[in-house]
Amino acid sequence: MERVSSLHGRRIFVVEDNLENRMIMRLLLTHHGARVDFDIWGRNTLSRLQAFAPVDIILMDLMLGGAHGGDIFDMIRADPQFAQVPIVAVSASDPTQAIPMCRRKGFAGFIAKPVDDDLFPQQLIRILNHENVWYVGA
Repeated sequence: MERVSSLHGRRIFVVEDNLENRMIMRLLLTHHGARVDFDIWGRNTLSRLQAFAPVDIILMDLMLGGAHGGDIFDMIRADPQFAQVPIVAVSASDPTQAIPMCRRKGFAGFIAKPVDDDLFPQQLIRILNHENVWYVGA
């Protein structure tokens, strides 16, 4: 399998309701060559995701205004088109509670907010290379 050395050309879908977090992720990811699309609340996630497909990785906030990321995870996984796409929790949730829930559900990893500008792209590359990333922050 070819090793991913950058995010160039990767299609990343982000479910995040906080404008500042969306802007930070968009800047970081596009700076590294990724194509990025977002859903804000989780209500239209599946239709937006289908419109953006194919997708290499999905980044999911766990604490959304109108829904919980775990519920949206289940909705995405129910669509066969996205059954194998890695979904990563990117959250400010308490990692001692969030990580066990994410592992049980089948998330591909957990990255604590605030994301580290230097580590974040590398963490995603590792996940795309089928490595485990369960990062609780510095």
